[in-house]
Amino acid sequence: MTYPQDPNNPYGQQQYGYQQPGYPQYPGYPGYAGGLQQPQEGSGLAVGSLVCSILGLVLCFAVGIAGIIMGHIAYGKAKRGVADGQGIALAGIIIGYCAVALNIGLFAFFIGIGALGAWR
Repeated sequence: MTYPQDPNNPYGQQQYGYQQPGYPQYPGYPGYAGGLQQPQEGSGLAVGSLVCSILGLVLCFAVGIAGIIMGHIAYGKAKRGVADGQGIALAGIIIGYCAVALNIGLFAFFIGIGALGAWR
């Protein structure tokens, strides 16, 4: 069986990247990056953010602030691909901001009630 000759290859030698008919060409192995890949962190910081933010709804706004800070750190790590839990971190951030706003609103409400009681 003869294969058609490439007009650009007068010597009949097989060129790099040329595939003979009937044989599948498999992609090679991926290149070696020069070191071991770092294992990806879990979503512990993101879960901690969510827990602190939920507790911030009930306890005080300082716990909610801790949830917000941990959520931003976990979200940044997840965006860079260092850790998992991007959605959990985002939920922790949102709930943390809501908890802080709710606590500040309740604090202002109680101060207002106290001021009205003293005014009478």
